[in-house]
Amino acid sequence: MHDVLVTGAGGFIGHALCERLQADGRSVAAVFRAQGDVAAPALWDGLPPARAIVHLAARSYVPDSWREPAAFVTTNVGGTQLALDWCRRHGARMVLPSAYVYGIPERLPIRECDRVRPNNPYALSKHLAEQCAEFAARIHGLDVVVLRLFNVFGAGQREEFLLPTLMRQLGGQEIRVMDLAPRRDYVYVRDVVDALVRALDAPAGFHCCNIGSGESHSVAELVAVLQSVAGTSLPVISSGKPRAQEIPDVRADIDAARNVLGWKPAFGLAEGVREMLEVARS
Repeated sequence: MHDVLVTGAGGFIGHALCERLQADGRSVAAVFRAQGDVAAPALWDGLPPARAIVHLAARSYVPDSWREPAAFVTTNVGGTQLALDWCRRHGARMVLPSAYVYGIPERLPIRECDRVRPNNPYALSKHLAEQCAEFAARIHGLDVVVLRLFNVFGAGQREEFLLPTLMRQLGGQEIRVMDLAPRRDYVYVRDVVDALVRALDAPAGFHCCNIGSGESHSVAELVAVLQSVAGTSLPVISSGKPRAQEIPDVRADIDAARNVLGWKPAFGLAEGVREMLEVARS
């Protein structure tokens, strides 16, 4: 029997997680998109048993979720329910990476007990998946850890996301952004992987933990950090157009992750950006 089954193993976080698990000496069954659709029962019927699953396979880009909300619900909710059914068959623990689901926060920092108000179809689909997981833990006695990931960044991230978009502009004459004001809690991918690994050994029962840095940075600050690390001083041009459903500020309370997982971030924003740039340049 494998130690861990990882769905979405070829993705941004999944690839880094599999490398870490293998380096730790854990037996990993990696599930890639080419093997089938996680929302199809036939895929799960063919997967090997494992002591735990990290269910990373999901649709995850917010603009896509506005165009294809049904597809996001099918994959993120239906796929999670099939993963939970697999856990019940094999007596496995689930680690479910979720997302920022709070909408415009009522207070900062945001705690797991705060009201959940998804403001896009992606966040809605992830919250519905969380509810499936909590139900399975409460009714069927599964051990489940839900990790609400804030703004993850790092090498291998899709080019449409903010930091890769900014990095591509470093070789030009200027940096263009839509809005310099929004603030986000940026957490480095290696810290996220560490939280996922620790969740495999969390206490029994159901747990939900925010995974963020505990700090927030504006787009303007992010550009400044990137240029400082890269050694550039390009002019920054903002269109001043806030996005629809914009959230002004996001900052995670990470006490639950400290208490339940013994986790805290090891990388600051500048350290993560520096490593990300080094990987890109190599």
